[in-house]
Amino acid sequence: MNTPGETPSGRRAAVVYNPIKVDVDKLRASVAAAESAAGWAGTVWLSTTETDAGQRATRTAIEQGASVVLAAGGDGTVRAVAEALRDTGVALAIVPSGTGNLLARNLQLPLASLDAAVEIAFGGVDRAIDLGVAVLTDTDGEKAEHVFLVMAGLGLDAQMIANTSADLKKQVGWLAYVDAGMRVLPKSKPFRIRYSLEGRTDRPAHVSTILVANCGVLPGNIQFLPDAQVDDGILDIAVLQPKGVLGWLTIWRRVTWENGVLRRSAVGRRIIAQSESNNERVMTTLRGSRIRIVLEHPQEFEIDGDEFGPVRAVSLRADPGALTVRMPAPASPSA
Repeated sequence: MNTPGETPSGRRAAVVYNPIKVDVDKLRASVAAAESAAGWAGTVWLSTTETDAGQRATRTAIEQGASVVLAAGGDGTVRAVAEALRDTGVALAIVPSGTGNLLARNLQLPLASLDAAVEIAFGGVDRAIDLGVAVLTDTDGEKAEHVFLVMAGLGLDAQMIANTSADLKKQVGWLAYVDAGMRVLPKSKPFRIRYSLEGRTDRPAHVSTILVANCGVLPGNIQFLPDAQVDDGILDIAVLQPKGVLGWLTIWRRVTWENGVLRRSAVGRRIIAQSESNNERVMTTLRGSRIRIVLEHPQEFEIDGDEFGPVRAVSLRADPGALTVRMPAPASPSA
């Protein structure tokens, strides 16, 4: 980040952009203006491709001396850039696009102004946040490691994402997931797992879905796991075990009414505490730095809204402070 009196001349940014998701001409004009105002060297421009979601492009940006990489695209582009920036100290600047913008929402970054997002990249300050790391074991026994920024899901949640219409998503945004849920829910069946939190003894469970969160805000600004913090070195875990439609309605009430309304006041928090035992029967929340889940039968898995297919087992852990994110500079004190 820039410190008082520091001359930024010679610094260089890079833009990793998804040409399908962004208006490249507008983005170039915005970056050129911010780059000139900051006195930085010429920005490196790298496009994602069908074979590179952004990881390879980001590594190229680092090799070319970028001190900040602007990820311009949807959640998949941001996640790919973050994966390559992990533990490098090179800052990620988010230029939101698409329907989700999950990390940008959780960090309360500007969503509607291209120029504001770009200005942060050249004039903001750096903040270290955690990454989630998921090691997947697929149906062939092969293992693969991926990072997640916001949330990973197993079961019904991943089935919804796998069945979301891409065309409908373009038309109505995140509401397309609701359509997918209505189609998937009647056919969904609970499944058996064993899970171990913090390496403790395995525990059995019969669940519909498990969500493992690095931070807790979903599209629509839904406070799904309001205690989740992006820099606490902890994963927040929701184990959903509803019985029928009434169980799902109970979960929906908890997420929208309790998390979104009651939690804001002391009286509301007391009401939540008094009703917690009933809620826990359909939605159990856990916290820990790592969890391992083994499935009786393979289930679909998703990371930050992208489907990764069925898995037999998954190990998830927090990687504290592994990603540097460019944030708005504090407002100058009035004279």
